[in-house]
Amino acid sequence: MRRTFQADRPVPEEIIGAALEAATRAPSAGFSQGWDFVVLRSDAERAAFWDAAVSTRADATPDRWLRGVSSAPCLVLCCSDPERYRRRYAEPDKATGTPHAWPVPYWDVDTGMAALLMLLTAVDHDLGGLFFGVPPSSVEAVREALGVPADRRLVGVVALGYPGADVRSPSLRRGRRPLAEVAHAGRFGRPWPQRASSTD
Repeated sequence: MRRTFQADRPVPEEIIGAALEAATRAPSAGFSQGWDFVVLRSDAERAAFWDAAVSTRADATPDRWLRGVSSAPCLVLCCSDPERYRRRYAEPDKATGTPHAWPVPYWDVDTGMAALLMLLTAVDHDLGGLFFGVPPSSVEAVREALGVPADRRLVGVVALGYPGADVRSPSLRRGRRPLAEVAHAGRFGRPWPQRASSTD
């Protein structure tokens, strides 16, 4: 995840296209494909997003995170479409699976997987990327500014661009949780066995 970008280097259209194409290959419940992607490339389009998403006083100085992320030359709003899943699961071959009874909203999960495929495609093309959310208090303003229909959920935004000088997040000092702590063998609480690495 990158938080600063080279604002003066646009992302080539073919790379954006490859990222979007990869996103459409994400798994989706019932092959519903309930996602939409709003791609913002021009200065005016990105300004409309940031003006709606960030509520700051006119005289306030943007913080380091906002300065860095707002330099991304491409933003992709990732929207989910719950109604598409409801329609799909009302079809004869899926009529027994009711989305409203699912333990999680898979339309959002699937859209998140699509976003991840965009990020991986960006890395494959030597770009940086970041997935971030829109503050709940700004969702309606963003929706209105960019014409997102009321029946779509704004899951998050993918920022894409060539990496700029980045500062490591202080959160990384927490370290990565070890595999033995997060992976369970056969039942919860039984740590996944550690294997000797090939460098040992």
